[in-house]
Amino acid sequence: MMDLSDVALFCTIVSAGSLSTAGRQSGLSPMAVSRRLAALETELGVRLVHRTTRSLALTSDGETFLPLAQAMLDAKDAAVTAFAERAEGLSGVLKLTAPNVIGRALVVPVVARLMAANPLLQADVTLSDGIIDIVAAGIDVAIRVAPLQASELIAVKLADNPRMLCASPVYLKTHGDPQTLGNLDNHACLTLHGIGSWLFLHNAQQIARPISGRLSASSADALRAACLAGSGLALLTYWDIVDDLARGDLVEVTLQDADPVSLAIWAVLPTRRHMPSRVRSFIKELRASLVRS
Repeated sequence: MMDLSDVALFCTIVSAGSLSTAGRQSGLSPMAVSRRLAALETELGVRLVHRTTRSLALTSDGETFLPLAQAMLDAKDAAVTAFAERAEGLSGVLKLTAPNVIGRALVVPVVARLMAANPLLQADVTLSDGIIDIVAAGIDVAIRVAPLQASELIAVKLADNPRMLCASPVYLKTHGDPQTLGNLDNHACLTLHGIGSWLFLHNAQQIARPISGRLSASSADALRAACLAGSGLALLTYWDIVDDLARGDLVEVTLQDADPVSLAIWAVLPTRRHMPSRVRSFIKELRASLVRS
């Protein structure tokens, strides 16, 4: 049976660039390193490394085996972590980012529940409507609502998050309900900075409808507050205003000839490999909290 310690030593040899350096890092003599590498090659039936006295290079078989070796070690670490956390609960630091409104309303309560149930768990939460480089920031998971750009990151859909045209009852009583896209010209539209149009599905095609108004803001949270205050119409997402809709503080406005283009809530991860249990548990709990009644 393959010895995982030899697999780990092989990965160390590759990263160190020489048998002697790998030996110093592992507390082994160069002879012992060479002997264990040879044993691994015998086990696999292939030559993994071209050796010289001063350098080494991977063979084609070595290049094929390296990602497999790293995956084996990741799986071992994941198994050890999973069983340790089964006994002691979730632990470590859950580092995440989320948009402001959804972060406060949904993400932080989920984190608080997980921490209450797992005394060894810590959390580092960044709420921002901007896009953070989660790899550079060392973030475990980012909750995102904006349309996702193509990247090497892993995206897991948690729930639909329909855009909704909405207003306060006071605004609608004073100004009336818009019935069509054309009626938007006669209403105060609350806009985000730099956004001069809203996306709708019209006659089965996506269109960008130009809009304008007297108030623009830097965040969806600010638009929600202005909308609640009766300042105009806003295009917000369901999970930003779900409580306002339930209380009747905001009302969905339905147009006869168009529907807002929908969005979704995503969990974005730097990698699918070796996902800590705290991340899996957070995603599971957040997804459960996003079930619409």
